[in-house]
Amino acid sequence: MTTTRQDPNAIRALQGLEDDRSSVRLRAALAVGTTPDPGFVDKLIERCALEPEFYVRDMLTWALTRHPAPVTLPVLLREVRSRHSQARSQALHTLSKIGDRQAWPAITRALLSDADDEVARSAWRAAVVLVPQGEESALAVVLATQLGRGGRQTQLSLSRALVALGEESVAALHAATMASDPRMRTHALATERLLREPDTGFEFAVEEAKRVVALGGSGQEGR
Repeated sequence: MTTTRQDPNAIRALQGLEDDRSSVRLRAALAVGTTPDPGFVDKLIERCALEPEFYVRDMLTWALTRHPAPVTLPVLLREVRSRHSQARSQALHTLSKIGDRQAWPAITRALLSDADDEVARSAWRAAVVLVPQGEESALAVVLATQLGRGGRQTQLSLSRALVALGEESVAALHAATMASDPRMRTHALATERLLREPDTGFEFAVEEAKRVVALGGSGQEGR
């Protein structure tokens, strides 16, 4: 096989990843993913940590998933420990897309409670994909500690993760509905509603939960 160093097309694609124009970077990432080569992986990972455009980052992730997991996993597992938040977030996002459960030990409690909301959201999504059978309840307990944090998008991401765990989230959510923090109670009640009634909109569930909390309830009355 022609190596990345010798292939002019590969060299142009890798150079294109650093172009000032996002459209050129997008095409370059597509080209790299279309003709995967282990020599591309380090550059793709490096670019993920720097790329400002969402659609280009998504294409970079796709390009990484086109490479063999034994090649990409070691580099991604290193990146989740990076001091740069975007590097951590993108590595976690890519691990969730690859779906190889060998990566599960890298999904630490520190990542699940990362101070950066984008990193935490990526960690929640990855955790739900990678969690081994039998560890879902323990994961739900850790995720429940994050209820009430952040804005609407962050809260929606966490609710989706807990709902994806299904019945394994019930006990953790029940405990959170009786927390002293009203934001945590509200978020827990809204997530319980989504778990029971998946067609309920998140905003509606939150507003209903706010009314319950404002009245001093936990949502457990009359159950």
